[in-house]
Amino acid sequence: MDAALLIVLVGAAAAGFAQGVSGFAFSLVALSVWAWAVDPQMAAPMAVFGALAGQLVALPWVWRGFELKRLLPLVMGGLIGVPLGAYLLQWLDPTIFRFSLGLFLLAYCPLMLLLPSGYKWEHGGRGADGIAGFAGGVLGGLAGISGPVPTLWTTLRGWDKNTQRGVLQAFNIAMHVATLTAYAASGSITRETLVMFAWITPALAIPAILGVLLFHRLNAQAFRRLILILLMISGTTLVWGSLAHWL
Repeated sequence: MDAALLIVLVGAAAAGFAQGVSGFAFSLVALSVWAWAVDPQMAAPMAVFGALAGQLVALPWVWRGFELKRLLPLVMGGLIGVPLGAYLLQWLDPTIFRFSLGLFLLAYCPLMLLLPSGYKWEHGGRGADGIAGFAGGVLGGLAGISGPVPTLWTTLRGWDKNTQRGVLQAFNIAMHVATLTAYAASGSITRETLVMFAWITPALAIPAILGVLLFHRLNAQAFRRLILILLMISGTTLVWGSLAHWL
């Protein structure tokens, strides 16, 4: 086994576990590792496929929290956002976009941690949920990271952890399928990419299951803190990766 493939497998396993615990973060964790060994043009489809595979592996443990009424505004907004994000990819610098998102997460998540544990933002209704889904869809189409904004929004909403996980699991599956479809239509998925899909799937499966089992052992407050801490780590990863790219 060559060093590049080993890096891919380690990145897939670490990302699978992180996604199993949190319900998102596969792309952010995987890309931070794969950057050392995988061409960016191949890494993006790999990250989206790995995130989809991890979501499907964990689905039997989290589907009971699913609520269609809460999912629909997110998905409707997201499906509008994905093609827009894919289109903007031709015109916007994705590194600047990732850097801006990273700064936002690093500024906002600590403020969320300072709020009282029972705080809920109850304004905006389904329209605001749709906007959060739209933002996630744009980010998914642009950079393959559909999860952070809807996760942050539903945390602010005060959804219980099982509902949040079940709804966002379904949302992310829909966004990943839409993004992979856009990649396939654009010719970004090559035969070599398909071979890498076959490697990363078994590498992430068991870690993803272990992660979702840990998720079930966390109480609501611990889960909220974990989500916000992981989002801060994600922000750090985005900022650091952007700076490394520029330097």
